[in-house]
Amino acid sequence: MKIIQYCQHVLGIGHLFRSLEISRALSDHEVILVSGGPPVETHLPRHVTEFRLPELQMNRAFKRLHSTQRPDGIDQVKEERQKRLFALLAAEKPDVFLIELYPFGRKAFRFELDPVLQAVDDRKLSCGSVVCSVRDILVEKEDRDKHELRVVKTLNRYFNAVLVHSDPQLVKISETFDHFNQISIPVDYTGYIAPKPAADAGKMIRQKLNISEEENLIIASAGGGNVGAPILTAAVRAFSRLAENDRCHLKVFTGPFLDQSEFERLKRCAGNNVQVTRFARDFLSYLAAADLSVSMGGYNTTMNILACGTPALVWPFGQNREQRLRAGRLASLGVLQVLENEDLDPDRLAVIMDDWMSRSTRPAVKFDLNGAANTARWIENRIKFQPRIHEGTKKRI
Repeated sequence: MKIIQYCQHVLGIGHLFRSLEISRALSDHEVILVSGGPPVETHLPRHVTEFRLPELQMNRAFKRLHSTQRPDGIDQVKEERQKRLFALLAAEKPDVFLIELYPFGRKAFRFELDPVLQAVDDRKLSCGSVVCSVRDILVEKEDRDKHELRVVKTLNRYFNAVLVHSDPQLVKISETFDHFNQISIPVDYTGYIAPKPAADAGKMIRQKLNISEEENLIIASAGGGNVGAPILTAAVRAFSRLAENDRCHLKVFTGPFLDQSEFERLKRCAGNNVQVTRFARDFLSYLAAADLSVSMGGYNTTMNILACGTPALVWPFGQNREQRLRAGRLASLGVLQVLENEDLDPDRLAVIMDDWMSRSTRPAVKFDLNGAANTARWIENRIKFQPRIHEGTKKRI
């Protein structure tokens, strides 16, 4: 099959890396990954081609789009993006158009998605099936009822199915979407998307860093890094106050988007046994080697924590409910601890870190973490062998 996969990351990198895991799982197919957010170093498998749209980002308040390349020409950037996306669909005629998050989110990108969806519906563009790919928890909207009714209308008219990357035993999408029962197309759960570390990954990293089994390795991270400076700063300052500081090592991953001045400040604050770097392709291996993770609570980082079974302290992003809701559920099961703002005090955080590193058992995880493979299997089984059926303006597979 030929699959066009659309993902627009606007602040962090979680959406992009989740989509990349799905791309990798679709290894028997030709995948064209459409992206147009801030550039991120990635390693694409041979069956995946990236199609870059002119770059757009969202400001930190999530209020407006801007172009770093053409700050005064946002309308021209939008027009160019819309034309290029439309032309791609026309030329490639995909079997599947897999759209990440929209219409549940990314309303700011209606300008390029809606014309394509309408053209597919009118059969002016050839496309086998249109599928929405969405995470477990939706962020709250100002006019929730109006927003959700628009989402339902768009899904029922233009989409074939919704794939929710969650295990309903932990979170159901209906918990954050009141009009769920009005969605008339199939909604299926894939499990969480969580790449697994190699069996000996942790051991190899500890050997690489020359860290013995009697010593502790702490990994501090902040996803993309745009809003992660407070937790990273707190971790570095708390590290110097640990009870057995001389037998601990701290590796800090700031994320590619942390402000350069903050990055340099963290490096200046780093003392003995502390390393600060922006990013590592083998981050999952470092996490598997760790005795403790201190991080923000994004979807991808949380799933990495679960896949590695690493004891974790999580500071949720405070602008919306997504990270706190997920982390709170896991905290109630003893899998991790949620850090409050007051816990970022270095002395207080050091005590919490010492406590978690002294625990002799690692948290057990029973949730489905095979979301990428399950997504690929769903697409192969539900789309490849079944033709699309039209019922007026509604479609099903």
